Amino acid sequence: MPGKASRYLAATGRARVVGLALALIAVLVVVVVSIAVGSRTIGPGEVLRVLFADDGSTDATIVHTLRVPRTAMGILVGAALGVAGAVMQALTRNPLADPGLLGVNAGAAAAVVVGIGAFGISSALGYLPFAFVGAALASVVVYVLGSAGRSGATPVRLALAGTAVTAALGAVVDALTVLDPATFDRYRFWAVGSLGGRGVEVFWAVLPTAVLGLVIALCLGRSLNALALGEDVGRALGAGVTRTRLLSGLVVTLLAGSATAAVGPILFVGLAVPHIARAITGPDNRWVLAYSAVLAPLLLLVADVIGRVVVRPGELSVGIVVAIAGAPVFIALVRRRRVAHL
Repeated sequence: MPGKASRYLAATGRARVVGLALALIAVLVVVVVSIAVGSRTIGPGEVLRVLFADDGSTDATIVHTLRVPRTAMGILVGAALGVAGAVMQALTRNPLADPGLLGVNAGAAAAVVVGIGAFGISSALGYLPFAFVGAALASVVVYVLGSAGRSGATPVRLALAGTAVTAALGAVVDALTVLDPATFDRYRFWAVGSLGGRGVEVFWAVLPTAVLGLVIALCLGRSLNALALGEDVGRALGAGVTRTRLLSGLVVTLLAGSATAAVGPILFVGLAVPHIARAITGPDNRWVLAYSAVLAPLLLLVADVIGRVVVRPGELSVGIVVAIAGAPVFIALVRRRRVAHL
């Protein structure tokens, strides 16, 4: 029996590695498609040629100044949202949790509205510090409210505090935008969630915090596995409950805050991708985090390409396409009971 068990685990491990490698190959293919497709389609061969040899042609200018920064932003934002959602669901043991549950999106939105209305900010780079600070402050407020009392920061209390803060900040945003139509006019372009119109400077601005969040998250997989068995069992296995929760909250703030600040709120990715990853890998959070970091960029880039094609010469924002195309797939997965339990 021990021999059979070890062979089964080895075969499962190899299948997970092969699956992850195939997902990475799929991402590379979509990256080429993302660079090639747009209002001016460039052949894959030409994409690869000008990508490594900038000859100053129109195609090379489009690739280097527009398509590559947009695709890189899609990879970074997708990985951040997917991993943030996986951490949120593992931390709260709530299958419907996503980064918005801790008030991240609402905090960022409220801060952006204040930045537009009070300081006249009108650029994507200008929104960045407001959105990130707002997301961080909202997360801190949620954690303080959720940890008040003798029982401390339980998953249920954190979820309730996040819901309350999100509702309150949503009301603030509604009030400010209703009172000032000019603020609403600028805010709606950020709030729709789009990879377009974000320059390379926005990518470099959010890269350090997003990478830091991804590294910490991937290191938390073993502790999240221990906490999934319950607090007492987790402590017995050597996992620091409070430390894991604090680091998980920090990770969600860094990842979701960076992504939301860069491109606006994009829903569904952080909710659905961890479920898809869990259906492939099982409940081991180490693999769920790794797969989420790869599958989420894949989903986001495919949605962005679809948005550029379906309404040519215009385009749909990626946030709208993800919601329209991804929701039926997610519902089908749930109805067919292929989503693994937390």
